[in-house]
Amino acid sequence: MALPTIAEPLPARASHDEIRRAVGAICAKYGDPYWRKLDHERRYPEEFVRDLSAAGWLSALIPEAYGGAGLGIAEASVILEEIDRQGGNAGACHAQMYIMGTLLRHGSEEQKRRYLPEIAKGELRLQAFGVTEPTAGSETTRIRTAAVRDGDGYVINGQKIWTSRFRQSDLMLLLARTTPYDELTDKTLGLSVFLIDLREAGDSIEARPIEAMVNHSTNEVFIRDLRVPRSALIGEEGRGFRYIIDGWNAERILIAAECIGDARWFIARGTKYANERVVFGRPIGQNQGVQFPLARAHASTEAADLVRWRAAALFDAGEKCGAEANMAKLLASEASWEAANVCLDVHGGYGFAAEYDVERKFRETRLYKVAPINNNLVLAYIAQHVLGLPKSY
Repeated sequence: MALPTIAEPLPARASHDEIRRAVGAICAKYGDPYWRKLDHERRYPEEFVRDLSAAGWLSALIPEAYGGAGLGIAEASVILEEIDRQGGNAGACHAQMYIMGTLLRHGSEEQKRRYLPEIAKGELRLQAFGVTEPTAGSETTRIRTAAVRDGDGYVINGQKIWTSRFRQSDLMLLLARTTPYDELTDKTLGLSVFLIDLREAGDSIEARPIEAMVNHSTNEVFIRDLRVPRSALIGEEGRGFRYIIDGWNAERILIAAECIGDARWFIARGTKYANERVVFGRPIGQNQGVQFPLARAHASTEAADLVRWRAAALFDAGEKCGAEANMAKLLASEASWEAANVCLDVHGGYGFAAEYDVERKFRETRLYKVAPINNNLVLAYIAQHVLGLPKSY
């Protein structure tokens, strides 16, 4: 099968190897100096995301009926893994992959036909996800941003934090409260999801950039008297929390794949340096003190990858995969962090120099031990829902 170029559509039945080669060809245009410069300038990879979108990779999950490739979560995970394995940062565009599920599964036919074809063509971006709030954190059912019915629409007021890629998006998925918390007996109800057209929001939404350890274009967002039509509501009013949960498994699997890509980058860089760096007349890779940590990091990565594939297979088969998706994220993020530390140790002082790119990737991969969910919460989930231990929070 011929591989897609920037101008050609994404093949609907591409093998994983074909996907890796095609995505790798795009990544080859944007090597280490590109990502290093972006990190230094805290700039969004506009050119890279544009090329990736034009080739159809960010619309891989969109059904063919709406102009996408109709691929599964397994193929989507390969795309993001390859970006990180090539030294890039898929965090600049990964949200469009896992946000997509809420619109695909719960959006109306009118919403799908209005937005999906443009997203598939790369003419519209759905990258922003407004869920987390300063006072709620991981306790999503406690969010305060409120959407109040007003005639044939809603008026929304509230605040979000860690809303990445807001300034690079045309659309944002927003979770807001439509029933006061104290009026609910089932606290998972009363929240609704809205698809916000940021191009029409005007001064009702203000985004303030957050300076962070990693270059994720993240923001604190303030929403003041934002009026949206009823057509912005996705699915049923009050069931938004369950819609968001539907997307969490996809998110966990895709983040796991990115971590696998990071880990393989670290192991490859560490191995290369260990073979080339000569001290006391011999390559440092000849020493078991260097060999063993690299070998163990490799083993950890391969083990985590098996769980990632298991989770992806269950997800694509439409079966329950909460435990597997969470374990994939846990194990992959731990493996990438292990590999990051090993790679830094192998490089020694040079690992702290920006020109080697280790310190940049080191910072980027550390994020995934705490985001999009802290690994301690993953362990609590496994303890309760898999092992049957008492609820801890």
